[in-house]
Amino acid sequence: MGESLGRWRRLRELTLAETADRAGVGVTTLRRIEQGRGGTIESLLRVARALGVLDQLTASVDPLTTDVGRLRAAEALPARVRRRQPS
Repeated sequence: MGESLGRWRRLRELTLAETADRAGVGVTTLRRIEQGRGGTIESLLRVARALGVLDQLTASVDPLTTDVGRLRAAEALPARVRRRQPS
């Protein structure tokens, strides 16, 4: 994901410093995210928003965009899932 964000940054012709400033994160943090070496989910989401791809990122994890998600959408989903212990 970090590599993709780096590609988006370069496509938008933004420097690391410009993107970090827009996202409210440090340049070091942005560099680590782009290199796949860590960062918080909050920082990743800030960068995605600064690059204008937050909506795409959010849509990519929407279960209703998958066949299984659409098939099970009408079912009442449990609040939590527990595995049954074998007898």
